[in-house]
Amino acid sequence: MSQIRVFLVDDQQMVRAGFRMLVESQDDLTVVGEAGDGGEALERLAVTGADVVLMDVRMPRMDGVEATRRLLERPDPPRVLVLTTFDLDEYAFAAIRAGASAFLLKDATPPELLGAIRSVHAGDAVVAPSTTRRLLDHFAALPDPERRPSPDARLDTLTDREAEVLGLIAQGLSNTEIAERLVVAETTVKTHVGRLLAKTGSRDRVQLVVLAYESGLADR
Repeated sequence: MSQIRVFLVDDQQMVRAGFRMLVESQDDLTVVGEAGDGGEALERLAVTGADVVLMDVRMPRMDGVEATRRLLERPDPPRVLVLTTFDLDEYAFAAIRAGASAFLLKDATPPELLGAIRSVHAGDAVVAPSTTRRLLDHFAALPDPERRPSPDARLDTLTDREAEVLGLIAQGLSNTEIAERLVVAETTVKTHVGRLLAKTGSRDRVQLVVLAYESGLADR
């Protein structure tokens, strides 16, 4: 069985040690490296293959937002799971906009963290959708012009049903829940999701959620 390669980024050594112990306790997971800030992470990940990066957002020298942005500009980058102490953290939101696949609170239980790593690696990406939705709702309501809905030409390529599925994804619904809502087979929903990812050039479901909120589709 191939192992999921995990890289740890956090400025607190004790936190990294705890994550390492937890990850290494699983047969299908292995820690391939760690770093104490974003800059060090970029240097080490340039020569270390990883599938999932656990990225703290609030770090000295280079924070997790900038590190995520630069990392995801590289060819075939790993998926990034943002770790945050705060439920409504603007840093976490910025990291998601920069391309992180999901975020998780640091007080998550061990099973939640392990499940999140596996979910992100599998491409499911939306970890704790209700939390992701609450975060996006919070910042979408702020009067910052950058967070006001703006038209996105990518939506013009979607069929009515694809746009409907995208709106339901933005609400945090799983494929099973979307299938029940639309009274269709779950395989049909998966097909729609695959087409949405391809048409919009999104890496995963979280980027679809961000697109839906930034374009105003989620508010319709």
